[in-house]
Amino acid sequence: MTIHPYYDGNGRTARLLATFILQRGGYGLEGLYSLEEYHARELERYYRAVAAHPHHNDYEGRADADLTEWLEYFTELLDEAFSAVKEETLRHAAKQPAAEPAELRRLDRRARIVLGLFARTETLSTGEMAATLGISARMARNLVKEWIATDFLVSIGAAKKTRRYGLTEEYRNHIGNE
Repeated sequence: MTIHPYYDGNGRTARLLATFILQRGGYGLEGLYSLEEYHARELERYYRAVAAHPHHNDYEGRADADLTEWLEYFTELLDEAFSAVKEETLRHAAKQPAAEPAELRRLDRRARIVLGLFARTETLSTGEMAATLGISARMARNLVKEWIATDFLVSIGAAKKTRRYGLTEEYRNHIGNE
């Protein structure tokens, strides 16, 4: 800013450039905090910090300017900005639901539908699963084999024709928590 290339707008241009450099370096504030609002609140301090030398002519003394006050001002600004973003992020994260358990993330759409059926009953037949999923009984049997192999379902009873299936304990714990 000590170069002062424009008649008006040097401060805005410098602040825009600083914001651009921060963004490009991976320190963008993603709209969570406005550096301009900080400058507006601290306007007198901003102008004091910008006045790097006492000369009325921006070109005189520029090489010998003491930038300490500006650097202190700007680093305090960044400290406040990033602290505010951290606080906002933590506040937002506290409102988010807990991450879905790994067991549920492994389930595909059909398995999730079947899991929902177990909220109303302890056991299901392949026919009930086929009807709910809109698939053939054969396809349901294939899915049940796969689900037993992956510890999603367990077979209940020894009868072949009237065999029923239940959730493993691991998945039964998630009923009502999907």
